Amino acid sequence: MTDAPTTDVPTPPALTWFASVDVQVDRPIDIGTTTDGVRRVVPIRGGQVRGDGWHGTVLDAGADFQQYSSPSTAYLVASYVLEIDGGPRLLVENRALRHGSPEALERLVKGETVAPEEIYFRCVPRITAPEESDLAWVNSRLFIGTGTRLPDRVQLEFFTVE
Repeated sequence: MTDAPTTDVPTPPALTWFASVDVQVDRPIDIGTTTDGVRRVVPIRGGQVRGDGWHGTVLDAGADFQQYSSPSTAYLVASYVLEIDGGPRLLVENRALRHGSPEALERLVKGETVAPEEIYFRCVPRITAPEESDLAWVNSRLFIGTGTRLPDRVQLEFFTVE
């Protein structure tokens, strides 16, 4: 006897807002075209972070390593540190995908403002905290996020996957 196939769709996981991160960036360092596509490194110079009942700063420590595999797609790997006011430091290791028309990405690379709806920008940050801190629970959670690239900064929204 076999079970009849189910037509029930599993309930997707819920998302809970974790933080808004405003990352100040410096001028890109162009590496050039490699066997992996066009490569660039964008230094992270600071910024602000705001969570539910807490604030902090993005330290001037880190970079965003970019790989443009095509004129319409960029893979990003950024690492940086958040310092929570009166609390711990959090390490953020963020992998992202930016996709848009070749013209929109070209304008973005030139430092021009591009409307967020023209660029698909999603990320998967891994956030780690000291085990003895109030935010140690982030060590056992998954996060996803959205991003908007502006000429001098990146605005990110991080959500906990419940």
